Amino acid sequence: MSTSTAAVSPIIAPALVPAAPLNTISILVRNKPGVLVRIALVFSRRGYNIESLVVSADAANAAFSRMTITCSGDPETLEQIIKQLTKLIDVVRAIDHTGQAVIETETALVKLRCKLDERTELLQISEQYNAKVVDYGPDSLVLRLYGVSAKLDAFFELMGQYDVVELMRSGKVLMARGLETT
Repeated sequence: MSTSTAAVSPIIAPALVPAAPLNTISILVRNKPGVLVRIALVFSRRGYNIESLVVSADAANAAFSRMTITCSGDPETLEQIIKQLTKLIDVVRAIDHTGQAVIETETALVKLRCKLDERTELLQISEQYNAKVVDYGPDSLVLRLYGVSAKLDAFFELMGQYDVVELMRSGKVLMARGLETT
């Protein structure tokens, strides 16, 4: 590693600051225009910050979409938000999965500026986290990584000592274990 990249990458540094505990909510909605805006407004009016938002069409029925929202804030306010969400016409159900047994995953891409002599060390770290190289350039690497959020956080903390050019995270998706509804 060169001395010029010894400082923490400015792209990763903000993610290392301890934050409030995160809550994860799954919402099943009718797939109609404006639903996302109405849901975001419920959070905004209560001063809740949405950390990540993932929306996808329901595989069983294209008339519905599934949302996974990761947010931080006061637990009592979150309870009120969920009650308000369930009152919205296009919301079928909203469930707070915080503290429940769930399967969760997140995907990330990270682009690193690196010389050939730095690649061995980067690839060794990447291998420990099952990160895959998806693009090699003469002076760069792009890695794809997936897993629970804590795994990605730990990987990016290690990557902070390198020259991170870009970092993209998908946001968390989850599914309840067993036969429970998500």
